[in-house]
Amino acid sequence: MATLIDLLEAFGQAAIQLLAQPFYYISVLFIILQYTRQIRMERQLFAVKLHNWPALVLRAMVAGLAVGLVVSAVGAFIGTALTGEAVLWLWAIAVLLMLIRIRYLCFAYSAGIIALLQWGIGFTTLAERSDWIGSLSASLAKIDAAGLLVIVALLHLAEAALVRWQGDKLSTPLFVEGKRGKLVGGYMLQGFWPVPLLMIVPVAGGGMSQTALPWTPLFGADWTQGWSVIALPMVIGFTEMTRSLLPKQKAKHAAKGLLLYSVIVAATALAAWKFPVLLPLAAVATLLLHEALVWRSTASEARRSPLYVNDSRGLRILGIVPGTPAETMGLLPGEVIHKVNGIRIKNKEEMYEALRQNPAFCKLEVLNFEGEIKFAQRARYAGEHHQLGVILAPDEQANYYAAAGPASLLELLRSRTANKRGSEAAAASEIHDV
Repeated sequence: MATLIDLLEAFGQAAIQLLAQPFYYISVLFIILQYTRQIRMERQLFAVKLHNWPALVLRAMVAGLAVGLVVSAVGAFIGTALTGEAVLWLWAIAVLLMLIRIRYLCFAYSAGIIALLQWGIGFTTLAERSDWIGSLSASLAKIDAAGLLVIVALLHLAEAALVRWQGDKLSTPLFVEGKRGKLVGGYMLQGFWPVPLLMIVPVAGGGMSQTALPWTPLFGADWTQGWSVIALPMVIGFTEMTRSLLPKQKAKHAAKGLLLYSVIVAATALAAWKFPVLLPLAAVATLLLHEALVWRSTASEARRSPLYVNDSRGLRILGIVPGTPAETMGLLPGEVIHKVNGIRIKNKEEMYEALRQNPAFCKLEVLNFEGEIKFAQRARYAGEHHQLGVILAPDEQANYYAAAGPASLLELLRSRTANKRGSEAAAASEIHDV
């Protein structure tokens, strides 16, 4: 009973410590910045709002909190010997890396670099110096680098679950440049989650409690002298682009890669904890395998033909606008509109004309993913904002496409969301929204 009271008190104080730190709020602000940029792109390309950024941010915070609770519970049995200084090191390196590439925000890079720096300092006498270099070196040398890599593995395992669960719901249709400069349809899957961790750590010389834990954590040199709980605000996220798969298929593909990555990183980190000489190998594996995830996704897309293009059968559906007739009719991205009101269509002009043939009713013949015909019909009502509510794959008249994503944090703050193609521009609503 005394141990339970001590645990509750320690976790309560760590939660207060978390609220007093700026890093959790920084991660939330970063997520808001990403999602508002995404919605600006949707408006510029399609003149509609497909997502609501407050809802996206709230969902991310709730999911991140759930992940934090689970990882913290697992971490209590792992017992990595982290400190507040480790948190500062993680975020300091992450911010510096973000100035180079936004995707380097992932703490796999920070933890891997910390492990390599710690290993390199071990061959020097920098930690013995009395100046600021010596202070930084001594602080770095005390970090439980192997434990950090284990946490990275746990976070990527949680990320794999989130991507599998929410990835397709966080997708945005885009017009992008394909091979030879031709515009094709695609999807950007983007999700970020702020994860507050409360980690039980051993403290030499007496910690918050002298009461022994009722279990023996895996990590940590000595748990008999005391233990404490520290707040470790983290952020996890992913960004994937696909021109050849449905969002759900791409999310499943990404989740498999993240799952395999987390297993390998956990295995190498545990090996480094058991045999410290393996720490640099574990760090290099953490860094290179994460880059391999990016290469895997790019190579997979390069092997496949674009999916979101129109063909001789009709017009390919790229996206569905929420709350429109297309949604109630059960139309899905990737399907092909073959006939409208009994009329075979090959371009948007023919589709508009076929819709005008019967202003009170709409009947569609649609080819599903298996190439089979399905019928969808619905009455049309006066005053509806969208004629149908489908976003079609781009044609030769499309003048706007998604700009390349910002590489660094500074570019994100000042970047455009879309580029104009050709010398003559048309309103996005006239080009992209049907």
